[in-house]
Amino acid sequence: MFFRQVLYRDLGCASYFIACGGEAAVVDPRWDIDVYLELARAERFRITHVVDTHDHADHVSGRDRLVRATGACAHRAARAEGGHESDLRAGDEVAIGNVRLRAVSVPGHRPEHLALTVTDLARGSDPWMVLTGDSLLVGDLARPDLVDEASDGAATLHFALKSLLGLGDYVEVWPAHIGGSLCGGAGLSGKSSSTIGYERLHNPLLQMDEQHFVKSLVGSIPVRPPNVERIVGLNRDGDRGGPDDVPQLGPDPLRDLLKARATVLDARGPDAFDAAHLAGAINLPVSSPGVGTRAGWVLASGERIVIVAEDPEMAATMASALHAVGLWNTTGWAPADAAAWRDDDLPVSAADSWDLDLLAERLRQRAVDLVDVREAPEWITGHVPGSHHVPLHRLRDISSVPLPDRGRTTAVACAAGIRAAFAASLLRRAGRPDVVRVSGGGVPDLDSRGIGLTVGV
Repeated sequence: MFFRQVLYRDLGCASYFIACGGEAAVVDPRWDIDVYLELARAERFRITHVVDTHDHADHVSGRDRLVRATGACAHRAARAEGGHESDLRAGDEVAIGNVRLRAVSVPGHRPEHLALTVTDLARGSDPWMVLTGDSLLVGDLARPDLVDEASDGAATLHFALKSLLGLGDYVEVWPAHIGGSLCGGAGLSGKSSSTIGYERLHNPLLQMDEQHFVKSLVGSIPVRPPNVERIVGLNRDGDRGGPDDVPQLGPDPLRDLLKARATVLDARGPDAFDAAHLAGAINLPVSSPGVGTRAGWVLASGERIVIVAEDPEMAATMASALHAVGLWNTTGWAPADAAAWRDDDLPVSAADSWDLDLLAERLRQRAVDLVDVREAPEWITGHVPGSHHVPLHRLRDISSVPLPDRGRTTAVACAAGIRAAFAASLLRRAGRPDVVRVSGGGVPDLDSRGIGLTVGV
């Protein structure tokens, strides 16, 4: 058996390439399918099966793209209504040479959710590993609120996990998510695999009775992203085509799109963005973690998006990250060239940033309003008294967010600086030109500069 885990760090996703006897199956494929095609070519396997353990809510599956590229048979978890002959139900198997993938029902995260035990008959008839999808994760469990009321989903998951915990302690656990995914909670490890026995002993949720399990799991659920339903819908529809290519835009098409109020998403780093950018652009560095998820917090699926990038490779990387979360209306990309923009009479702006020393000085002088865009668990560990807590996910509808009064500078800070750059650009786009981002660190670093932090809400 050939086995390979494929990680997509931006969304904290893991997929799997399993092969035997010249054939291969891909489980829970990500949107960008080139990695699987290249692996198949390099190892001389033919992809014959593509399997989704459930209708993913955090990323658009590459299942149908792989099927079109390879002619493989597509399998997905069977739902109660409708379905296809190739849909998998508990007990069904997919054969690849001497390898058998056997479906195990594990609802709770989603009702149709399956796990897949992996048995290599060349070695023995017992399962060697289990691909747990979004059920049992390393150090954590999946969020239970995507379909059912959260406590109902948690109770369902508590019962369903017995089918996995009944496997041998030696069975390897290979989940569909690692640290950084929105489908897990605070305990989700960055480690990409475990065993049933280790999780049984050291995953605290698995030590609890149902009542405490439900209370604990529900209490650790992260904020629900606004684009979940769209992503699930795309994954359920099957063979839904996909976004068009993202062409490079000349000055006239770019000007027309700006006049039509298209959203400009600048993929460069914050310093380059601050020096010169198209007026009203949003700064979301493509090199930062969770690009797709963060874009999904603030952009609607139907709005036209223009990507600004340093080169075609950066533009393609950003486009792929957007497409993976269902943001398909990417109308084109423009090279980052301020001189050319000015020559073409396109609106160009600049922005300011403060380092932590300057922020601390202005806070002592009471000469600045501070907006803290960290999430609630970060905020309660320490925040500046009197600062405004506006978690990044709330900036989708800025009109409903309580912000400092206009008239003096507003500084935007997070934990390290990237989220602050993103949020500051969103606030400027909403008509707050008096906003500066805090760079080179964040709120937790202010304590060392004499700014006392308050713990708690």
